[in-house]
Amino acid sequence: MVSSDSQSAVQIATEIQSELDETQRALREVTLMIEQSQAEINKLTQRNAAITGHLQQVQKQVGAISPDEIRMAYDSALDAQQRLLVMRGQLEKLQNDKTHLEKSKVLIEKLRSQAGAGKGAATAGGKMASVEMLVNAQEAERQRLSRQMHDGPAQALSNFILQTEIVMRLLELDPAQAREELTNLKVSALGTFQKVRNFIFELRPMMLDDLGLAPTLRKYAEAFREQANLEVNLTVTGNERRLEPYLEVMLFRAAQELIGNASRHSQATQVKLHLDLGDELIRINVEDNGKGMDFEAAQEGKSLGLKLIRERSELLGGAFEIDSAIGKGTRVTFSVPARS
Repeated sequence: MVSSDSQSAVQIATEIQSELDETQRALREVTLMIEQSQAEINKLTQRNAAITGHLQQVQKQVGAISPDEIRMAYDSALDAQQRLLVMRGQLEKLQNDKTHLEKSKVLIEKLRSQAGAGKGAATAGGKMASVEMLVNAQEAERQRLSRQMHDGPAQALSNFILQTEIVMRLLELDPAQAREELTNLKVSALGTFQKVRNFIFELRPMMLDDLGLAPTLRKYAEAFREQANLEVNLTVTGNERRLEPYLEVMLFRAAQELIGNASRHSQATQVKLHLDLGDELIRINVEDNGKGMDFEAAQEGKSLGLKLIRERSELLGGAFEIDSAIGKGTRVTFSVPARS
């Protein structure tokens, strides 16, 4: 008879190999896309140079060329520049993706080696190392996306706002209409810029690294109230302090998942979040007034997010509990040992 530990080891090894195969496949695809994007950029660079030369000739013959031709020349130049900018941004993203995938491949191969070496001897220390490695790997991805959004689209939007102001001065054919349309475009770009900033916070709140778990949860609850029209009340008890980085990440992501579930699935109007920073145990309790779920579904925790929270809590030596009933909301409580 095969023991449950052996079955778990085999399952883990299978999942690791599957993840490695998927990473290698993605790496091959992104390498091909980089080659294609680089070829397209070379073509666009040549086209942009030709259009720029034509624009310079138009500028020298302003008096002899009709306003429509001047506008078409400027439109062509702007279109070529924007296409080149977009393709360069795409190439940079693909190169970043390739770098991340290469690092992930190395990390997964190390994890596979550790899993193979630890069959039949999975100690608590080995479990801790694996959990820490997995959490850190996932957060490395979120950090990369956060930096990419900040340095890419967010910066591009900022430049785009400046570009509209320049174009407003160039278009003299119908100043009133041009200024009106470009002003609307500027307002739209500013709104999109704010959405990008919110997305960055969702991906990886920088203050989690700088200030820690409790201040980040306060900020997140405040932002959620404004964006989702859901009342989120946070209570913090115990000794407020910094924890191990991977532990702060795990706790924040779990709270984020549970609040998101209450908003997306439970039809809740209010969520109570309690963070207890005990000296020996860190406990989080999330309770909503939504539609709830039946007892069997609650105990099984069929949601992938709930399963991950349960598994991580138990692997870290903690506990996980769901209490819910149809029409009576849901309460999720989990705890992990404090490792400050």
